[in-house]
Amino acid sequence: MRGATRSALRHIGADHVLTAPNGAEALKLLKSQPINIVLSDWNMPVMSGIELLAEIRSDPDLYPIPFIMTTAEGYRDRIQRAIDAGVSEILITPYTMELLSERIRRALRWVPALINKAPAANSVAVTAAAGSASGERSTILIVDDTPDNLYLLSELLKDEYRVRVAPDGAKALKICHSDNPPDLVLLDIMMPDMDGFEVAKRMREHPSSETIPVIFVSSMSSDAARAKGLELGAIDFIRKPIEPDVLKPRVRNFMRYVMLRRQLQADYDLMLETARLQEDVKQITRHDMKGPLAGIIGLVQSLAADKAMSGEHKEQLGVVEETVLGLLNMINLSTELFKIERESFRLDPKPVNIDDILRRLVPMYRAAFAVKRLSLRVSSNIARSAAMPQARGDAMLCYSMFQNLIKNACEAAPVDSVIDIKLYMQVQGPLRVVIENKGTVPAAIREHFFDKFVTYGKENGSGLGTYSARLLARAQEGNVDLFVSDDDNISRLTVTLPVMSKS
Repeated sequence: MRGATRSALRHIGADHVLTAPNGAEALKLLKSQPINIVLSDWNMPVMSGIELLAEIRSDPDLYPIPFIMTTAEGYRDRIQRAIDAGVSEILITPYTMELLSERIRRALRWVPALINKAPAANSVAVTAAAGSASGERSTILIVDDTPDNLYLLSELLKDEYRVRVAPDGAKALKICHSDNPPDLVLLDIMMPDMDGFEVAKRMREHPSSETIPVIFVSSMSSDAARAKGLELGAIDFIRKPIEPDVLKPRVRNFMRYVMLRRQLQADYDLMLETARLQEDVKQITRHDMKGPLAGIIGLVQSLAADKAMSGEHKEQLGVVEETVLGLLNMINLSTELFKIERESFRLDPKPVNIDDILRRLVPMYRAAFAVKRLSLRVSSNIARSAAMPQARGDAMLCYSMFQNLIKNACEAAPVDSVIDIKLYMQVQGPLRVVIENKGTVPAAIREHFFDKFVTYGKENGSGLGTYSARLLARAQEGNVDLFVSDDDNISRLTVTLPVMSKS
């Protein structure tokens, strides 16, 4: 396989091609001399392709090298794993030399995510091309020295496929070695000058045609002929005289496989392009938006420091500052939430002052829901003179989690009602925060209250608030639970978070 790939690469203009039997040997080559691009199979002994990719992306010197992964296995989770690891391109085998050449050109234009500043110019075109791949008609090459047979086979297949014909082996090889090789070859065995076996043999020796499937169509039916054909890579034998009811289903079944492989490649191209677009959006939101928001915070703080500013205005500026801080947190959180959903998030636990977060959020939501005249109260079973316990988690995640839960309570609470937010410290066990409001969660959604996109009676509600809150709690080894009492007409959310060890 390495020899065939090397031949294919040289055929498309690669002057210096190095090969390695496994990822470990490849890594040695990468560290010993400059390499422009890596083309690696997934399944290798000692160190697999995905392990090699991880090593390259974790090395600052090797990180920018484009990496093309080839695989015959079309599992979506496998492809997603390669995308997450930073693959530049993915090729589903078998592939044509034309496709290999195109992917190498694309990979050489690849820009590493960490230094990517803008969407690639060809993103839309690539996605469109991938989406249209499934609409292409497959091409069948018919090779036979008898004109009547060429005509008969062409008439049988032309309604479903693009058909090309060759009256001899030399012309067949020329077509197979071109930039647009066929998807399938129907090959006669008994031909003058060059028989079908020789044609198949030469096809397997050339990088452009080595993976093209061959069906022998012949009056030869001996076991020896079949064995020789299979040895040369034939996928089937069809006897002459040709029976249309036999030929067409066999060809159709195999061409269905060809189309599925083509669609699979298109799907994975789209997955890869979607991942790149997500990275572009992340760059835009985390960099282009954060600057102006940080500028607003600076301006607000400058105004609040003015001694001529009244107390009421300073309080309003404080609400503005908290609102902008909330937006900044949402921008930072978007990437983390995506990682949590994909189970790739790694918590770096730090002490978090939950009491401080709650008391910062309450004025913001008191002002935001002023029209409902809600009373938001924060209390604790911890004496004010005692040191406030710290949760073990991530301050940004906690801020966003309580933002969502308090907002949810404010939206659900009736006008002129009280929302109680209580912080409990237990002798042993986790820190607990209870958020209680009047009004009950509708019975129809209680079982699915924490599911994604579940909402009820909220205009423009996204259904992500409680879903993301529980996700954020669990990412910090905590949880969020719902209790509803129809008799008391209350809904209660209880958040548990581990306590930061004093040691």
